[in-house]
Amino acid sequence: MQLDIYRKDGTLSGEKIDLSPEIFEIVPREHVMYEAVKSYLANQRQGTHKAKTRGEVSGSGKKLWKQKHTGRARMGSVRSPLWKGGGTIFGPKPRDYSIQLPEKVKRLARKSALSLKAKESLIKIIEDFSFSEPKTKQMVSVLKSLSLFGRKTLLLTTGTDVNVYRSGRNIPKLNILEANKVSTYEILKSDVLVFQKSAVGLLEKTFGGNKIG
Repeated sequence: MQLDIYRKDGTLSGEKIDLSPEIFEIVPREHVMYEAVKSYLANQRQGTHKAKTRGEVSGSGKKLWKQKHTGRARMGSVRSPLWKGGGTIFGPKPRDYSIQLPEKVKRLARKSALSLKAKESLIKIIEDFSFSEPKTKQMVSVLKSLSLFGRKTLLLTTGTDVNVYRSGRNIPKLNILEANKVSTYEILKSDVLVFQKSAVGLLEKTFGGNKIG
């Protein structure tokens, strides 16, 4: 697959780039993408929820009144779940929600997501660019020149360019990540993928040697 390379002012540079068919032209595996997204979202959960049982709430353990002949219901202590301020029955406890997937499965899921975006013509390639200083206005100008301002856009770079990152971090619907660290979830939730030219090579290097898909 060949794509045109754009300049940051939105004009065509006259260059083209070949995308690896092993990454951008495989048959998307829907179930694998589902598993990768489920794993990603599960791994974001802290699992720190906690409710106190009757053994953990404060209060006396003394029996409130005798068992029989009072005309009242039997009651053990003020810590009973039936009383206000008492413990919780079967309340949530801290747990680990994380789901681990084999590395090859995660790579196949990312390949599937990239191939899906490529199939739908939702990938743009732009020349490598940077800014002399962090300016949101400059990044807005780049997005507008590519007709992407206001759309969910994922900009993939080769490394962490502080000026580029800071210029885009306050723009709604724009996410900036290094190409070799992007997840299946982040690819799928974006409307358009924008690769800096060198980021394509980094991505292909990341998938080097992986024959699955």
